[in-house]
Amino acid sequence: MSEKPLLQFPCKFPIKAMGLAIPNFETTIFKIVQQYAPELTQANISTRPSKDGKYLAVTATIEATSQEQLDNIYLALTASDKVVMCL
Repeated sequence: MSEKPLLQFPCKFPIKAMGLAIPNFETTIFKIVQQYAPELTQANISTRPSKDGKYLAVTATIEATSQEQLDNIYLALTASDKVVMCL
């Protein structure tokens, strides 16, 4: 019996990466995600600082085309020493 996939591609998909609020953190996340989603623009990026301002959450919303693409993005983000956590 074949299971129905959780996602239907293509679809809009938000990728969130969190790290210390250091200069260029947003740019770092943008460049990593854009390697796998070249259509990503600054208009598709949003940021939110933590309550005390120590951390920054960056959300990149992409048009995901496959599970493989998403897996590659998450692997690249988690490989970065600047990223503390991804959702």
